[in-house]
Amino acid sequence: MKIDNFEISKDSPVFIIAELSANHNGSIEVAIETIKAAKRAGADAIKLQTYTADTITIDSDKDDFRLKQGTIWDGKTFYNLYQEAYTPWEWHKQLFDEAKKAGLVCFSSPFDPTAVEFLEDLDAPAYKIASFEITDIPLIELTASKGKPIIISTGIAELEDIDLAVKACKRMGNDNIALLKCTSSYPAPIGEANMIMVKDLAERYGVISGLSDHTMGSTVPIVATVMGAKIIEKHFILDHSIGGPDASFSMDEAEFTAMVKAVREAESAIGTVDYKLTDKQKSGREFSRSLYVVGDMKSGDTITPENVRSIRPGYGLHPKHYREILGKKVNRDIEKGIAFSLDFIEA
Repeated sequence: MKIDNFEISKDSPVFIIAELSANHNGSIEVAIETIKAAKRAGADAIKLQTYTADTITIDSDKDDFRLKQGTIWDGKTFYNLYQEAYTPWEWHKQLFDEAKKAGLVCFSSPFDPTAVEFLEDLDAPAYKIASFEITDIPLIELTASKGKPIIISTGIAELEDIDLAVKACKRMGNDNIALLKCTSSYPAPIGEANMIMVKDLAERYGVISGLSDHTMGSTVPIVATVMGAKIIEKHFILDHSIGGPDASFSMDEAEFTAMVKAVREAESAIGTVDYKLTDKQKSGREFSRSLYVVGDMKSGDTITPENVRSIRPGYGLHPKHYREILGKKVNRDIEKGIAFSLDFIEA
């Protein structure tokens, strides 16, 4: 998968996305400063959400349209929440331009067909299907038909939902798919992260897999990295004091910077399967065990546990020879502290 200049594969570094979401609190100036801060924090991309209250729901006070699922937004109507949280469409071009200027990839999650066409006009390099939209097969088909990389969050998905979404993309001739493990709670409990699914998604569907994270802290992104995640998305806020619908589970610049550092260190720590020793590891073998003379010996003396032992350092004969040399005689005088050698054995 290639998004702009970023090649994403099983051998590539993790592609780290800062999710802007509602964290502009209605100010384009805050949104622009957030983009700059995301770059400073080490993000590779900034992601927007493209909807309006009217494209994602309807203005209704009926019970069906009032949030009551145990979220931080309970009591609001869908319409009121999205009216507060949306990113104005007239900002998008400027935000795309600011991201490019900062050296960040910019793309978005479309929430209806008009958003897809709007983002196409902006030449969005990729698309993200949000967790709650994974069941909207017509939206996925339309988005996939554009031929761009498509990243799908699986937060509310059962296995059948993921199957249907992947098949929808492939039906439109788009195999450029990434699946993100996501827990759609805000914030999400670490105990429900199930990061082993990052590995399973990649193996089960033969796709890039990753994490869309709503937990607090960096623990889950680090574990995801170890499990093979190649995309990590985390909500990003310029300053928690800005407030807003997503502030409580978003990372500020310092937190995001620390997460990026931890993810990069985790990548480095994973390494490769290689039993060859580095120069540093080779020098460390000096601290290993080997056979040494531990009591002065005269020529003709018998080798016993009292005069030859396996001790540190590692310059002497390998301890694997210890049993075979016991009971044999030495052919010279040897002082205590001399590294033992097979040359010392009487023929």
